[in-house]
Amino acid sequence: MPIQQKTQTPAIAFETGQIWEMAESNLRIGLIGKTLVHYKHYRGASPRASVSLANKGELAQFLIKNKAVLAAPTTK
Repeated sequence: MPIQQKTQTPAIAFETGQIWEMAESNLRIGLIGKTLVHYKHYRGASPRASVSLANKGELAQFLIKNKAVLAAPTTK
């Protein structure tokens, strides 16, 4: 009898360019791969932080834990 593994999809759907606002910082989504996400976690208005890498589930849990809110898209 084969063992069935349950894969959980994160409740948050990531898209390139999303900006998540938290209490004292922001997080900008960069590249999105099959399991990993490149992002910048920064304070203030200018995203000068280095690029970080995390898997989708961990990043979703981080955003939920810090009560992040998806910022409204800006129109140019």
